[in-house]
Amino acid sequence: MDAHLRTARRLAAPLAFAALVAGCADDPPVAPPPAPTPVSAPAGADAARDELAALAAAAQDRHLVASYTLSTPGQADRSIVVTSANDGSWRVDVPGGALGGTADISLATTADGLFQCALPSAARPEPASCVRLGDPGDTLPRRLDPRVQHPFTDWLDVLTDRRAPLAVSAASPPPGAVGSCYSVESTAASINPPVDVGIYCYDADGTPTAVRTATGTLTLAGPPAPAPTSVRLAGPVVDGEPLGPESPSPPAPTEPTGAPGTL
Repeated sequence: MDAHLRTARRLAAPLAFAALVAGCADDPPVAPPPAPTPVSAPAGADAARDELAALAAAAQDRHLVASYTLSTPGQADRSIVVTSANDGSWRVDVPGGALGGTADISLATTADGLFQCALPSAARPEPASCVRLGDPGDTLPRRLDPRVQHPFTDWLDVLTDRRAPLAVSAASPPPGAVGSCYSVESTAASINPPVDVGIYCYDADGTPTAVRTATGTLTLAGPPAPAPTSVRLAGPVVDGEPLGPESPSPPAPTEPTGAPGTL
């Protein structure tokens, strides 16, 4: 009797194991976790980037003479004159662009180079003269840079470049401005972003109508005039140093010529 029981147990063990394996095989396979949903750009972001690139490209081909009002908090409005000539040369006149806002300057690029010209002003009554700062494609030294010329010159190259690290979205025009406007931000962490963060506005023909950055707000002051064939420097080129941003030092006090008489 014990022998039969032992035999039954030996036969039952493999059968139980086989049933267990069969039961596991009948279980449905475990589904893999769902793949994460890809993060897409905000709706309209690509369209806004394309529109801005097209308008900036039109601005590169838009040659004109235009006056812009520069509004900066805490300062009186200034009139900035932009000349973009047919041969690719340019000139931007900046009142209060040097010597702590007391001297007027003009920045220009011609086939002969990059220049800063000092214009007659209350702080500098001498005739206009220009200093060569470098070759036509050189970058203006940052300490001499009033930054108002960039939206009409080298920043247009960045705005047309779809590879530039920029985030672009449609924006409302600043007060008093017209045209199609776009908010531009840099997507790269850098102390020198490719363009200043701000709002950039253009007319349908590529005319810049407004730019708002940390420097201030530039607003087109009236219809542009036709462009000249080439820009002319404000004065002759001389050897010397360009005007810096620092305020002029006050004159030293004069010493008395003689001591008062005594009794």
